[in-house]
Amino acid sequence: MKHLSGRRQLGALVGAVVLVGAGGWIAGTQVHSPADAAAAHNAPKAGPVTVGVQRQSLIATVVANGSIEFASPQPLSLAGSVGTGSSGATAGEGAEQRVTKAPVAGAKIKEGDVLMAVNGRPVLALSGRVPMYRALGPGTSGDDVKQLQQALRRIGFEPGAISGNYGQGTAAAVTQWYTSKGYQAQQPSPDEQQQLGQLQQSVSSAQETLLTMTGSKSTGGTQAAPKKDTDTETDGDGNGNGNGNSNDGAIRKIQLESAQKSLALANAALSTYQTTYGTKVPAGEAVFFPKLPVRLDKVTVKTGDSASGQIGTVTGSELVVQAVVPGSDGELLKKGMAVELTTAGGEKARGTVSALGADAAPSTAEGDGEQSTGETSGGTESESGDATTTEAPAAGDPSAPVPLRISVPDPGPLAGQAGASLKVTIKIGASDGKVLTVPLAAIRTSADGKARVQVQRDSGVSDVQVTVGLSAAGLVEVKPVGGALKQGDNVVVGR
Repeated sequence: MKHLSGRRQLGALVGAVVLVGAGGWIAGTQVHSPADAAAAHNAPKAGPVTVGVQRQSLIATVVANGSIEFASPQPLSLAGSVGTGSSGATAGEGAEQRVTKAPVAGAKIKEGDVLMAVNGRPVLALSGRVPMYRALGPGTSGDDVKQLQQALRRIGFEPGAISGNYGQGTAAAVTQWYTSKGYQAQQPSPDEQQQLGQLQQSVSSAQETLLTMTGSKSTGGTQAAPKKDTDTETDGDGNGNGNGNSNDGAIRKIQLESAQKSLALANAALSTYQTTYGTKVPAGEAVFFPKLPVRLDKVTVKTGDSASGQIGTVTGSELVVQAVVPGSDGELLKKGMAVELTTAGGEKARGTVSALGADAAPSTAEGDGEQSTGETSGGTESESGDATTTEAPAAGDPSAPVPLRISVPDPGPLAGQAGASLKVTIKIGASDGKVLTVPLAAIRTSADGKARVQVQRDSGVSDVQVTVGLSAAGLVEVKPVGGALKQGDNVVVGR
């Protein structure tokens, strides 16, 4: 029994020694010297940030937001008043102008069409570059009359000679044109008719006076004057003369000449007035557009409104894209460059840069004439996604944004999306196949003005002189000059 007890005591002693040893080992692994603790908390030694050299194709582009618009916006207004109906009780032009048939937004207007109606009179569309600025009628002449004659011939109403002089042939063609549209051409007003009558009466009165004078002279010549002693006077020589008859003849002659002159003046006044009397096109009844057809884009009047001022905006029927790019990008662009257009839905169309700078800037002011430029909504996108109108950049300011207009010969998916925004991508250059590229941040310029990159190798960092080529999307093409550079090398972009 005592022997077993001794063995138990020995086992307990060995177990205690093992436990003490294990505890010491564990404690030893958890205890560090002050130097070890400081080293453990220090940041790793700094080294350069590198990016691998790649071999790839580069395509340089200018990207902007654009807005789909109809081309050639112009404000629409009338050059003057419309005429009066044939049964109008008031005379001439100048009555209050009220819209009796408003133009319809979205309508396509062709040459010869009725654009709208004012006071029951038509406003007709014609093609021409001389704006309507006066009434055209008998007696008028000029480029605007010639333009009217050419338009009448194009729409099928023959005016006769294209002379620029408004004659009876032009008046007849105008009458036929109005009749074909269900209207009566403007005839002389009651005042004009009254004035014509007064001039005709003046001619008749002058003719009657002249006839009376010539009849009186003829009658007086057949009658013999009685001889009386008192009618005879003696001159200084003692000779007698019949001065009474001589004076009567002189007076009669003066009266005859006066009557003839009055008749000539009356005939001249009547002839002059008749050259301006007849069928007219009032100033407000025709609008000349530089190019037809046009599209009524916006209408700012309704039936019953006054027809003065701007009444709407017309555009061409073709679509264009308006955009704005930063000045630095604008310097890289030129007319004729190809453009890729991408809608919000991912559909693509092709376009061409057709105008840059001031030539492409949409107008922000309302027009003050029927042929002046109207406002558009082209420009950069705002935060809400709406297009905002921009002004042309100041001349000589390289930092100013550059307006851009893009023609779209085949709208394709853009048709019916006027006013929508899209992405504009313009290719300005491409590398010749695959080239070595590095990030722009890797390029350093030394004191001698030469470009270099720093390449990290096992032996350390070394400078390699390079020539810089095309840049795109944060990358730049490089060619080594004074050292080796290949795909896979690591170039330093930061520390």
